[in-house]
Amino acid sequence: MRIASWNVNSVRTRLDQVLAWLEQQQPEVLCLQETKVADELFPHGAFEQLGYSCAISGQKAYNGVALISRLPMDDVQVGFTALLPHDAEASGLSEQKRVISALIEGVRVLNLYVPNGSSLTSDKYAYKLEWLACLKRYLAVQEQQGDPLCMVGDFNIGPEARDLHDPERLSGGIMASKAERQALSDALAGRLTDVFRVFEPSSGHWSWWDYRSGAWDRDQGWRIDHIYLSEDLVDCATGCVIDKNPRGNIQPSDHAPVVVNLAWEEVEESSDDWE
Repeated sequence: MRIASWNVNSVRTRLDQVLAWLEQQQPEVLCLQETKVADELFPHGAFEQLGYSCAISGQKAYNGVALISRLPMDDVQVGFTALLPHDAEASGLSEQKRVISALIEGVRVLNLYVPNGSSLTSDKYAYKLEWLACLKRYLAVQEQQGDPLCMVGDFNIGPEARDLHDPERLSGGIMASKAERQALSDALAGRLTDVFRVFEPSSGHWSWWDYRSGAWDRDQGWRIDHIYLSEDLVDCATGCVIDKNPRGNIQPSDHAPVVVNLAWEEVEESSDDWE
């Protein structure tokens, strides 16, 4: 099973690019972030023509997440409140459409669009830290449910120096601050593995290039789009890559897709009749 994650920065603006990539790469599941479209305007039909179904959580002009799958999706859950129904902070944080998950072939695929935070002095930075603290509580409940977990998305955090093109200058700033990195680490709680780093330990691999300052032409990027696997899936991973090619398109998203290959087969529970 191939699972991909891509912040498309408006699914309707880049629909042709997304469809072309799907036809070329043929992943079983594509998780989109920053779809920027209200649910009633999401282009279901275009994906259905390629054999994919869609589970969506969107809002006009901002945020938005979607699961695009050619495998059956069960138990679709939207927002933090799906697992934290009595958590007042989760309710407020779920107003922005940033969380969606589904069971696919027995794997819980969780798609996230983590807030950017804007700047260290912004109210949005405090919101980001609150959001990550809520993610920690959410993942603790998810872990109790016992499903193998594949968590993907735009995390808007470069976890380590090797994830930044200029760590000396960028470390400590937004998306690379100590508090953000610690909050993400706390949410992972040692239970989830950054699968890209299983296969590629070196620096120089980016998933996002700012539209400004010629970052793409200079290859001055960040690795802020991640795929995390629970322990029972890590050994099933046969590869994880960042596909830079779509970033070179005309009018591209500023992010590139990240893809993990899983040699995974759902184990059917057998029941014996006892007399």
